[in-house]
Amino acid sequence: MEEQVLKRIEGMEQQLKYLVDSSRGWQELKHDLTPIIHDAFKTLMKEFGDVEAGFQLEDIFALLKRLLRSIKNLTYLLEQMENIIDLWQTIEPLLHSAVPKGIEFLDEMDQKGVFRMYKAMVEVRGKMARAYTPEDIEVMGDGFVSMLGLIKKISTPQAREMLEKMADLMTTMDLSECKECGPLGLVTGMSSKEARKGLGVMLELTKNLGKLSG
Repeated sequence: MEEQVLKRIEGMEQQLKYLVDSSRGWQELKHDLTPIIHDAFKTLMKEFGDVEAGFQLEDIFALLKRLLRSIKNLTYLLEQMENIIDLWQTIEPLLHSAVPKGIEFLDEMDQKGVFRMYKAMVEVRGKMARAYTPEDIEVMGDGFVSMLGLIKKISTPQAREMLEKMADLMTTMDLSECKECGPLGLVTGMSSKEARKGLGVMLELTKNLGKLSG
């Protein structure tokens, strides 16, 4: 019986010792934290003092009321942000491949001189704007439309072939070899097959030129 009492007393002593040690630890912690909390409180009061003129406690309640009234708007905003994030996550892999291809395409256009051509066209338009009035450009526009119609007419295969032959003739003919020619020279020249064909072409052109007066 005495042994049991002694064991209980020893257990109580150990518990008391644990409580004393714990209390001593809390006291030491309190002793260490008290200066820190005191300095933090002083700093907090100082900061609140700086904003006291522009801040009132009622402002917090007004902000809370506004937040509560705007819950639906905030929820909608968050949903839209989630949609934007989902969209970005969807297109981001595409951008990884599209952006380099776009840069490569722009570089190719730059090497081909496309941008320089556009720049030159803009400069030409600027020169036209400085040299001519809008009325002049409008009149020239009518003439340009007529020229396009003419270009369309000479774009036929027959017209292109004739123009190419005339251009070849101009490049191969040497006018320095031309000599004076009288009536006898004309008769002699008609012995050439090319001269007779040329005379036939001139006669055909003369007939068609006569239609212009009609």
